Amino acid sequence: MRPGVLRRFALLLPALTSLLGSQAVAAPSLADRLVRIDRATAWTPAAQIAVQFPTFHPQGMVKIGAAFFVSSVEVKQYPARLAGAPGARSPGAGVGQLFRMSADGALLADLVLGEGDAYHPGGIDFDGESLWVSVAEYRPDSAAIIYRVDPATLKATEVLRVADHIGAVAYDPETRTLHGVSWGGRRFYAWKLKPGGGAQAPKVVRNPSSYIDYQDCRHLGGRRMLCSGLADYRSPKGGSLSLGGLEIVDLRDHRPAWQAPVPLWSPSGRAMTQNPTYVEATAAGVRAWFMPDDDRSTLFAYEAAAPVN
Repeated sequence: MRPGVLRRFALLLPALTSLLGSQAVAAPSLADRLVRIDRATAWTPAAQIAVQFPTFHPQGMVKIGAAFFVSSVEVKQYPARLAGAPGARSPGAGVGQLFRMSADGALLADLVLGEGDAYHPGGIDFDGESLWVSVAEYRPDSAAIIYRVDPATLKATEVLRVADHIGAVAYDPETRTLHGVSWGGRRFYAWKLKPGGGAQAPKVVRNPSSYIDYQDCRHLGGRRMLCSGLADYRSPKGGSLSLGGLEIVDLRDHRPAWQAPVPLWSPSGRAMTQNPTYVEATAAGVRAWFMPDDDRSTLFAYEAAAPVN
């Protein structure tokens, strides 16, 4: 090897060693942790925080640093059954909200989102720079507006409009693709965003899984999306059970890559995944944040061990 090349290699060696070392000790990702969870996993209570302001009907949640961002709908008039209307319902009336909340449950700021009959925010995502929020009409097969929001200033920018109810969104910055799910998560949407603004026509795929109806979703990286939600099971002899769950969706074919129930309920009897859910990785597993109840809500945290060998 020539002396000049040898000297350049010697200069690069510390950086290469550092890079290889950091890769060798990289912490397991959230997805790595989640796939170790199954129906036998024990969930341990970790926190219970009383929210200090009216939350109305919470929908989506992300945690950025110590702050929580929660989308919610303040319903002024509930939709009524109406033949011939979208989703066979009247539009109703309400106000869409996006709250910024401290770790102790105090309201730090709020933003009103929506327009006309579109007043129902859904599940939200954070891509490291922007929040992504859908605001839809409060009925199936209707319409929605999708916004990008600066979490520091709460300035909202409209991204696109959709001729369907979009109940949750997740943004993949690696492919510049915005993913959405319809009412209950029965249809998947994928919009390739254009660099100068706007989006290509969406790819629409029927959801092959009916394990849960989706309430909240987020991008996981690696062409995957995590969704939370629940399903109601009713007995013909009376009585019912709402069972919550988590699901990783492979965004290449929109099929479930992993599913697990979350057998947790709030004191009111609601499944913990009834409304917003946010899951983060910990040193030993995962921590999940839930806000299942309306109006005077409590923020619950549970932890589950999920060792990665």
